[in-house]
Formats: sequence, C-alpha cells, structure tokens
Amino acid sequence: MQRSTHPAPDLNTPVQYVKGIGPKRSDVLRKLGVRTVRDLLCYFPRDYLDLSRVEKIGDLRQFMNSGQFVTVVGRVRTYDTIGRPPRQRFVLVLEDETGTISLIFFQSLRYYQKAFEVGELLAVSGKVTAFRNQAQIVHPSIDRLAAGDGEESELEGFLHTKGIVPKYSSSEELRTVRLDTKGFRRVMKTALEYYGEAIEEWLPLPVIERHGLVSNRDALQSIHFPESQAALEQSRRRLKFDELFSMQLLLALRRKNVKMEFSGLSFSVESRLARQLVDSVPFQLTKAQVKVIKEIAEDMKSPKPMSRLLQGDVGSGKTIVALVAMLIAVDNGYQAAFMAPTEILAEQHFHTLTGLLQNIHVNLRLLVSGQKKRVRDSVLGDIREGVAGIVIGTHALFQEAVKFAKLGLVVIDEQHRFGVSQRLALKGKGITVDGRPLHPDMLVMTATPIPRTLALTTYGDLDVSTITELPAHRKRIKTTLKYESQRESTYQFLREEIKQGRQAYVVYPLVEESEKLDLKAATEGYDLLSNQVFPDLKVGLVHGRLRSEEKENIMDAFKNRLLDMLVATTVIEVGVDIPNATVMVIEHAERFGLSQLHQLRGRVGRGASQSYCILMAPDWLGGLQRKLTAAASPDDEQEEQRKTERRLKAMLETTDGFKIAEIDLELRGPGDFFGTRQSGLPSLQLANLLTDGDLLKLARQDAFEVVNRDPHLRLPGHLPLRKYFQEWMRDAITLIEAG
Repeated sequence: MQRSTHPAPDLNTPVQYVKGIGPKRSDVLRKLGVRTVRDLLCYFPRDYLDLSRVEKIGDLRQFMNSGQFVTVVGRVRTYDTIGRPPRQRFVLVLEDETGTISLIFFQSLRYYQKAFEVGELLAVSGKVTAFRNQAQIVHPSIDRLAAGDGEESELEGFLHTKGIVPKYSSSEELRTVRLDTKGFRRVMKTALEYYGEAIEEWLPLPVIERHGLVSNRDALQSIHFPESQAALEQSRRRLKFDELFSMQLLLALRRKNVKMEFSGLSFSVESRLARQLVDSVPFQLTKAQVKVIKEIAEDMKSPKPMSRLLQGDVGSGKTIVALVAMLIAVDNGYQAAFMAPTEILAEQHFHTLTGLLQNIHVNLRLLVSGQKKRVRDSVLGDIREGVAGIVIGTHALFQEAVKFAKLGLVVIDEQHRFGVSQRLALKGKGITVDGRPLHPDMLVMTATPIPRTLALTTYGDLDVSTITELPAHRKRIKTTLKYESQRESTYQFLREEIKQGRQAYVVYPLVEESEKLDLKAATEGYDLLSNQVFPDLKVGLVHGRLRSEEKENIMDAFKNRLLDMLVATTVIEVGVDIPNATVMVIEHAERFGLSQLHQLRGRVGRGASQSYCILMAPDWLGGLQRKLTAAASPDDEQEEQRKTERRLKAMLETTDGFKIAEIDLELRGPGDFFGTRQSGLPSLQLANLLTDGDLLKLARQDAFEVVNRDPHLRLPGHLPLRKYFQEWMRDAITLIEAG
C-alpha cells in the first residue's frame, strides 16, 4: 500500500502552511499571537451577521418601535447631509425591490459623507423607529456586501448556505494583506476543513457529561460557522467553560503546590512588639481590622507558607494591619520585606511606618534605586547581616545583590502592578535549612476592591481577607464634575480652601505613548498655576522622572505645609497620605480609568476636614459639539464616549470602592481590570466574569476536584488534559509556584 505524501493534520503546524495564508500573511498574524493552526482556530469572531432571516424593506413598518433588531439587504439609492447644527444629520436611503428606508446618523458626519457609493450593496441591522410615520433606522450596524458593480457571489454563498455569518476583528495592516473579515472567513473555512480531524478532546469525559457540553471539535466548528443560534450558543458555552476551567486548573495546581509541597515557617503570634503598636496608636482598630489580623495570625502559626490577599477600600487601614504581621515576624527573629510599586509610595510607607514605630525598637530601612551608593551599601549590609528588621523598597528588592539573612514575611502593596515572576523572585529569597528551602509567608495587598468573580480568577489560589469598614472619623468625599468653561470658578474654590489653611492636589493624566508628553502636560500646568493663576501661593511639582531625593524633598515640603498646592502626575495615585490636603483636582478626568480615579480621590479625605474631588473634563462632555478624531471609527468613538460618561457618572454617584470595581470590571473587561498577563493566567476571549459567574463556579469546582484527586494529572482519564497543558499552557505552568 502506497503511503500518503501529505503529513497528518497537526494543530501545532505553523500557520503559514494553511492554504491561503503563506509567509506574508503569517508575518502579520504573528503580531496578533497567531503562530499555529491552533492559534488561528482560537481567533474567534467578534460578532455575527444573522442573515438566516432577511426582512424586505416593504415589510418593516410592522417592526416600528418594537425594539426588535431586524436585518435588511439593499442598495444605496442616495445620501446627503441635511439640516443645520446642532440637528445636522447624515441620511442614506437604502432600497430593495419592495421599497426604501432611511438610515440616519447624527454623529461622525464627515466620516459618513465619504463612506458610501450609490449602488453599493449593504446589509443593515438595527431597530426600526418612526419619524413622521415613516420607518427609519438610527445609527444601524452596517456590513458592506458588494460594491456597485453587481459582484456578489460571496454574499450569495453565505446568504443561502451559512445563515449566521462570522465577523472578525481586523486592522489596517491585516487589510493590506487581504485579511479583512471576508479574508478570515476563507482561511478559517479552509483550516477547519483540513485540520478539523486533528482537534482532540482534552476535557475529562465526566466533566463533559456532567454539564452537557458539546465536543471540542463541534465547538470550534460552530463558533466560526454556526448552523443555528442554538449551535452557536452551545459552542460558546463549551469554549467559555474551557477558558474558565483552564484558569481554575492552573490556580488549583498553584494552590496545591503552595499548600502541600512547599515548606514554610511557623511563627509564635504572641508578639510583644505588635501589642506595643496597637496600644500606642491614638485610635482604636475597627472590628474589620481586628478580624483580618486574626486571620493573618492563624496563617502565620501554620507551618505552610501563608498566601493571603488583604483587600480594603482606600483609607480602610491596611497598612497598620500589615505592620502588625511584620512585627510578629520580627519578634520571631525574622525579617520582613515590604514592597511598593513606586519610589514615592515606598518613601511614603517608610515615613508612615517610622511614625508608627517611633517608640518601638525595630530597625527600619528603605531601599530604592535612586539612593546614593554610600546609603545603598549601608542598607544592603544591614539586610545581609540581619540588622534590618523591616525593609521597605520597590522592585530594587528583587535584585540579586539583595541578600536577606532570614526573610520570614513578604508584604506586597498594590500587587497587581508586579508581574508573577517578580513576586516569585522575592519569595525565593527565603532561608534554607538542611538544604531544604523554607518559603516566607506572603501577604499581598490592594486598595482596588475586587469583585468576587474576579477574585476567584486572579486570586483564586489565595486566601482572601477583606477590611469592610472605614475608620469612624472619615467623612464622605464630595465629588463634582466641572467643565473647561467652569475653570475660573474651580480656581476660585481652590483659593478659598487654601485660604482656610488647607492644601490641594492638581493631577495630570499619564499619556501612555510618551512619558515626555506626560511630563510636558504636568510641567505646563505647573507653570500656568504658579506664574499666572496663583502667583501668590507656593506651588510644587512632582513627577516620575525626578530623582528619588528630589521627590522626597517635595513630598516632605507638602506634608509639612511648606507648599499650598502640589501639581503631580499619577505617581501620587496610591498610598500618599497628607491629612491636611482636602482638594483633589483631576485634569482631563475622561482619560483616566475608573479605579484610577477612585484611587486618586482617596488621596484626600485623610483628615477630619471635609474633602473634595473635582473632575475636570472638556466641554463636549457637557453636551457641546464633540470633536471628532479621524483615527477612530464611528462605532468605536461612540462606544468610548459611552464608557467615559459612565465612568464619570459612577464617580459622582458613589464612593464605595466595591461598587466602583464592579462598574470598572463591566466597562473594561476582566483582561484589563488588573491584567491577567500579570497573574500568569490565560486571558479570556469569550467568558465574561460579570455574566458567566455561574459557569465559573462550575469550572472552579471541577478543576479543584480534579487536582485534589490527581495533583500530577497522571490518571488515564486525565492524560489528554496533561497533554493539553504541556503543549498549550507551558508558559503558565512555569509560574504555578508564584503566589
């Protein structure tokens, strides 16, 4: 029998060998992370065009004001811009053999004026409304099906044989190699036809049967080319489950490693130093703080390494809780490392802890990259010799030159800013006894409250403690939204607060593309405020490019009331504690994320006086004509405006960090909320942590059950699962032991 010359289909085949792709297209796809056939099949459609039922334009009156989405196909008859601002609109008339309908656009008129040609064939979806008893669709979704030359063979194929048509995300670069949505349909169809038989099942059979999931092969086929809405929903459910199960299995493996295979330290929690601290502070700990301290103490007593998340809203008192834990470690003869994401925050923590420990004998040292060599060498020596009981620092603590004598506890503040590998590096600085590493306890903290569903993913391997109440003396911060045209009244309010002996922040946004632009905005703002608006006041400027010593001097001057106003970039986002500062002005508030706005607001309200947060925004957010950007598509621009308005509205409506976090998760999506890339977990393409919470719980239960029963995935029924992880999730597995 003659052997076939064609190799057997393999999902690990480089994508360039898929018929219709080749080297040029594969180079572009590689930038999207699409390197293999498997990657290509997991490039899921962003949406679908449902052509399973196309209405005739003449029948649309029955759908007027019903709220139902309908699809029609017709050719462009005419179009024009009519009316005058602010009611100017773009009107396109679409026709088929039964009649005409008007498509109305109120935004991005210049874009639409150049977007169409007479005779072009369009598929249009939207809600039919009535205007003067005539049917119309306002801002419909549009797909171009053929130009005005009558060539519509591809449409015919999809319209009559594939009722639900996939729509793929593209880009200018992809379109230059003809990988627009139609190009993706062609190569995806080819890939599934040739490589479909290589798609293997990897989930354990009992899991599939328990939840009535379709096979992996059927799911990947139907997500791209569904034969019905029911088939599409079944495939989405299966693939969502896969994403959540993969994530939870990694967390279960990581937790099993930490709890069962790593050796830790067992501390005596009867700490004289911790008792001294609690007795010396001029306030009483809240019930929530006391509860959390007990949870941490129980972990520290255990010989297994602590892996605990401490979360609490801005100003809830996490720092003193962490200090109690550090003093327990010091009392037991160990060192504690306290890591912060920025030098300013590390320095702030150093000053705060110095104040709290002024009558308690503990050697406290600060290690940041901007220190002079003499100071740095002294700190490194104290760490190496065990003289330094508590060491506060930034990523400088990761460096190889930092050798701890006896590291017992690691506290990481705002931990989502650190990558998993960085946390692992610090954890690896523990002691070794008889050739066996003893891992230090780890307490990670965040002032960004985490919705429960996200906590089950990003921190699913950690025990979670939550401080649920604020200290009694805290007053609600009054938040207002002001527009550019109201700037003078805002400056007047600032002046009045400062006259009463208060202080104010003015913060400029981070321009991610360029630190220089970020610095330029803050510098120009500083020049304006100090020279023209408030020449009689003392105004300071702080930003990330200043040397450590300069930043420290400016922050000290502000804290000691030698400055009335501090102009800053987002370096002051977290941790800075100036009780006399009562006003936070956030310039270009529309450019900030919601959690970031909430963090910045938390820099005021630290004292007994009423505090204020003023969000400054451009006039178009106040209802004036929007400035259009040529770079954004109309749909993208409209969606971005909706999100901006929702963020600012949330800031005005609530100061509850957990409500803020829920809204932020909804707007940004789980991948961006903290960045699953930071956690070492796979990203979510289909699953939504807000709407798929029930599926997440099922996936979590199954994943932890599998790992508890078979920690190394060696049972026969788990071998496909083991193979899947070895081939596809290799990078994530290397990070399993990081907390």
